[in-house]
Amino acid sequence: MNRKLLSAPYLLWAAAFIIIPLFMVVYYGLTDKSGAFTLENITAIATAQHGKALWLSVLLSLASTVICLLLAYPLAMILSRMNMSQNSFLVLLFILPMWMNFLLRTLAWLTLLEKTGVINNILNFFGAPTLNIINTPAAIILGMVYNFLPFMVLPIYNVLTKIDQNVVNAARDLGADGFRTFLKITLPLSIPGVISGITMVFVPALTTFVISTILGGNKILLIGNVIEMEFLQTGNWHLGSGLSIVLMVFILFNMILSAIFDKDGEGTAL
Repeated sequence: MNRKLLSAPYLLWAAAFIIIPLFMVVYYGLTDKSGAFTLENITAIATAQHGKALWLSVLLSLASTVICLLLAYPLAMILSRMNMSQNSFLVLLFILPMWMNFLLRTLAWLTLLEKTGVINNILNFFGAPTLNIINTPAAIILGMVYNFLPFMVLPIYNVLTKIDQNVVNAARDLGADGFRTFLKITLPLSIPGVISGITMVFVPALTTFVISTILGGNKILLIGNVIEMEFLQTGNWHLGSGLSIVLMVFILFNMILSAIFDKDGEGTAL
């Protein structure tokens, strides 16, 4: 009974800041300004403008997730094979940027990538052609990869460190080379971490609007930007909530995948 009482503050916090807001989003999304039930706010995703924003968001999120996976997996393998003192320090280096404000990290890339930024000034100094990457999808992907890469590295690293090396050594003793051992042993055992990392990168990348606003210069509208404008600029909470419900479908799908492939939570327990 005492343990249940100790959970009361969290239950109150969850009700106030998770459950009630979700109910409000669902209510506004399924009603019009008069309070009558309607599905128009949800079906509005099929319009040309909203559909284009959603499709672009999915494409950029998938691209950034794939890039994060390609960068994170080899890095996680290297970290998992180091001794305790070395990998602890390097893992700390990856966690350290997460302690800095998300907005400041993104603004730093704006300073680096803009036409008169640090990178182009260095290129001009050496007589190299400048990069016109700011306000393009490439800049948004770069911002997503930079901000969300640790969320891919840590789950994979966590799973790789739990793999029994005796299993790997047994495969090598039975004649399997390094590639076959990775394909048959390491990769299948690391799937929970991979799925967890994909979920932790794809979901925030799909719903972000800060990165696209800063690095896209308001010239590239993602679905997160559209929802932000509906809430803050046009004041149409019903349409904004309806579009948010559509994004919830993607989030629930990712959560289901994570629950199927990571039943024991191996990829999330750090």
